[in-house]
This record gives sequence, C-alpha cells and structure tokens, in this order.
Amino acid sequence: MTLPEPYRLAAFVLGALAFVGLNAAYLVWVERKGAARFQRRPGPTEVGPEGLLQPIADAIKLLSKQVIVPPGADALLFRLAPAVVMAPALMTFAVLPFGAHLTARPMSVGLLLAVAFGSINVMAILLGGWASRNKYAIISAARVVSQNVAYEIPLLLVVITLLMITGTLDLSEIVRQQAGGFWRWNVFKLWVNPLMPVTFVIFFICLLAETNRAPFDMAEAESELVAGAFTEYAGMGFGVFFMAEYANIVVGCALATALFLGGWQSPFGIGSGVGWFLLKLYLLIFTVVWIRWTFPRTQFYGLLNLSWKILIPISLGTLGLTSVLLKFIRP
Repeated sequence: MTLPEPYRLAAFVLGALAFVGLNAAYLVWVERKGAARFQRRPGPTEVGPEGLLQPIADAIKLLSKQVIVPPGADALLFRLAPAVVMAPALMTFAVLPFGAHLTARPMSVGLLLAVAFGSINVMAILLGGWASRNKYAIISAARVVSQNVAYEIPLLLVVITLLMITGTLDLSEIVRQQAGGFWRWNVFKLWVNPLMPVTFVIFFICLLAETNRAPFDMAEAESELVAGAFTEYAGMGFGVFFMAEYANIVVGCALATALFLGGWQSPFGIGSGVGWFLLKLYLLIFTVVWIRWTFPRTQFYGLLNLSWKILIPISLGTLGLTSVLLKFIRP
C-alpha cells in the first residue's frame, strides 16, 4: 500500500532524522575504533561491550553542557550557524535514491539540488567562525571558503561530464542506466571515456575536501588553530557541527554510490535492493575513515595547488574528451 504524499514525506523526514542521528553517533565509534586499529591501540572499550555505548555517553555529556556565547560574539549568528550547517544535509536526503522505489522526493533535477545544497555547508562554517569573533575561528573560516571555492570547480566539471554522458539530472535514472552487472555497467554511459575512472577519483577527492576531512580538514586544523571555526562552541553547539560533518560524509558517499557504483544495482547482475546501496555506501565511508588516519594533513597552499594546478586541468580534459567521444559515438 502506498502512503499518501504528505504522510510519505513525513515518514521519510523522520526516517532521515533517525538515519542521520544513528550514523552521526556510530560513525564516531567506527572512526575511533578505526583510528585505534590503524595506530595499534584498543580504542573505546569501557562503556558497553567493545565500547558500543560510548556514543550514547558522549551524547549525554554534550547535552548536559551549557551552550555559552562568548563575550563580543554576535549571539544571533552564533546560535544560527549550527542549524544552518545541519539543514542542507537533511534536505539532500530527500533526493537520494536508496532503492528503486525508495526516494523521499524523486526529482528530475535531483543531482543539481544535491550539489546546490552541498555548497551551503561552507556558508554555515563561515557564519560560525565570523560570529565567534575569535581570531583562530576567523582564520579557519577564511581557509574553508578558499578551499570550497577551489574544489567546487572540479566537482562541478565532473557533474557536467556525467550530465553529458547520461543526459539526465535524475539520480534514480542515472542508477538505472548502470544496470546489468559488473561487465555491463556503464559500457557506453560512464566508462566509454578511458579517463572516467580518473573522474571518479577526482569526485572522491573533492568529496573529502567538501566535507573538510583529512588530509583537507582546514576547518579544524587542531595543531594550528585550536579547534578552527568551532573553537568557541561547546555542548550541543559543537555536537551539531560534528553531526553535520558525518551527515555530509554520508550524503557525499551516497552520491558517489549513485553516480559511479551502480546504486542499488547488484555488481553481478543478480538481485538488487537497498542492501547493495548500503554496502557500497559504508565501504566508501570506511575508505574516508581509512584515508583520514593514513595521510597527514596537507599544507594549506598545497591543498589549493592540488585543485587549481592538477584537478581542474584533468577534469577539464575529461570533459573535453567526453565531448569528442559523444560526437562520434552514439548509444
């Protein structure tokens, strides 16, 4: 039985909130356990079996702390920033195709909406840093804006390349075009261009930069700027920024799954469903965690040079090559 549209949207909103909350809580546990394993130490072990209740203890601790507005700060903007940083990720969940019939709001421009809302995240960090009136927070916020401007360009070039190949901005339709098993995935649509695997790597690097993850975590840069843009935040003010980071990681990895890895489609051409989507999603998330605890934080100018001098020229090259191939090759 299909629910009426208002009830269906309400159910998806509640489901998205629960999904984001659980991921924010237990991806922190995965991160801490992963970091411990990479560094040959045990990680959380005391609260619950294997530390499984540690996220709940952390949430209670954050909720019990007072949110303090520092003297001289803009109180309205300071309180508004955590809400602004969380809203875009939650809204993007509405167009993510977790299954053939599991999308909150199927849209013909879903990919455009996801990219547009993804750009708002940096504005919230800038807002929080500026409102704090803290020199470390302001420096960090300026870095994040510079980083975002640099990495939005290759990301959008990748999106334009995919749009040219698939002919649609509908995420569900892009996934359907990848049906047919491992050897038939993207035979014409995505892998006809020999540089398309490089395009996936560019997308993934931009994902790390857009979500401010190491080695591109200039929003925090603890060794240089205390806690970066979040220096003056305490309690759930800081907790919401933390949740938004993991929500954006889930959204970015979900987009990569839909655009490049076949979404809910089985790689073997047998069966399909939400399970395949979640498996690919969490493999990418594990890779994000793995990269964070494997590579050191890059120097800021090296971060910008990577985008302007390497990623943008390569993504322009893939775009040009795709244009040429589409001129002579037809599906």
